[in-house]
Amino acid sequence: MRNLTLLFVTGAMALLAQRDPLPPIPPVPRLAHEYAAKAAAHADAAMRHLEHKMAFAMSSSALFPAKASAQERSYDAGLRALDSRSYERALESFSQAAMTTGSRSDGALFRKAYALYALGRKDEASAALAELRRSHGSSRWMGDAQALEAEIKQGSGQIEDIRVAALSGLMHSDPEKAAPFVEQILKGSAFPKLQEQALRGISNSDSQRNRDLLTAIARGKIGNPDLQLRAIHSLADRRTDNRPLLREIYSSATDEQVKRAALRGLGAAEDNEELLRIFKAEKEASLRMEALSMMRNSLSPAELWTLYGAESSVEVKERILQRLKDAGATERLLEVAKTEKDLKLRQSAIRALGSATTGGALVAMYAAEGDQSVKRMIVDALYSHQNGKALVEVARKEKDPRMAQELVSRLSRMKSKEGFDYLTEILK
Repeated sequence: MRNLTLLFVTGAMALLAQRDPLPPIPPVPRLAHEYAAKAAAHADAAMRHLEHKMAFAMSSSALFPAKASAQERSYDAGLRALDSRSYERALESFSQAAMTTGSRSDGALFRKAYALYALGRKDEASAALAELRRSHGSSRWMGDAQALEAEIKQGSGQIEDIRVAALSGLMHSDPEKAAPFVEQILKGSAFPKLQEQALRGISNSDSQRNRDLLTAIARGKIGNPDLQLRAIHSLADRRTDNRPLLREIYSSATDEQVKRAALRGLGAAEDNEELLRIFKAEKEASLRMEALSMMRNSLSPAELWTLYGAESSVEVKERILQRLKDAGATERLLEVAKTEKDLKLRQSAIRALGSATTGGALVAMYAAEGDQSVKRMIVDALYSHQNGKALVEVARKEKDPRMAQELVSRLSRMKSKEGFDYLTEILK
């Protein structure tokens, strides 16, 4: 058998050798290269746009910002627990949020009732809904509360995932017939995931009816507050230009989280003109901070410097200093480091100047500085940037024995050639 296989392979190779060689692959025409270059350029632009959208999407994955109140942090933890079906943890988080004063007390009570219902503790769920009705009778969560009360009384036992699948199938097969169900679910539902599916469906729809419904939810006319925030996020992801609507939502909103969601939408839409107008007019520092973050790299160093001069919040000023650093505005940072009266802002500017490219400015400043606390800030900045060369220059000029010892200690902990050479020089 083996000999037969070898004979077959040998014969096949002989036949292939007798065939004419294959012609060379023709060169790619110049036009094809041009098309390829254009395609690559379009792909690059699309990727940058996607990264911009993804940055927005990631920033809005949670309903509340990083510097949220204690109630908002508990509420957000409860939402994450619900997403992972960890109902005990959700109950704990929402119970804590419900006991804390804030704008999310009513939502926390409803979510607490839902978690209890999911755990099979129907009597306790009914008690939580009764507390919601008693304490927040005019709440926008009452539609959902009524739906959950009905579900508890009927005890249908239908699993939420089955309802979600049924709604998804109906919306896909016959959107017109699904529309009344979708609208009713968005007005009030016992099941959060069912509402999310309904909102996702109208967000991806181009029908005028669904666009009007999404707009009404984003304006807070229909649905609960959480649904409104998600609807605003959906507006930013749509292909249509929703900047006028997002501007209107921001100007008419009284809830800070709604305003924040609108700002993120404007950021995703790259409406930098409106964001700059809001930054200049907004009285709440946290919202000015959000507007500044959403403008990203659209402001020139001159514009940033003007905003810095007019700003009253130290935290917002610190963020502007970071933007000045990113823009390479060394002279402005040095001016703040030398003349700013607020010590925290001086420290921020000095820290920004500690890199290898700007360390020389700090070395000159150190030599002329009489305040020991400021000199220590300069040393900290240079050390944090591992700028051994600048630290050696500072150490050579330092007359104070304690500060000189501190500088030697810092250099000994760095992997710097200049630092090693200086320490060797001391020992000679």
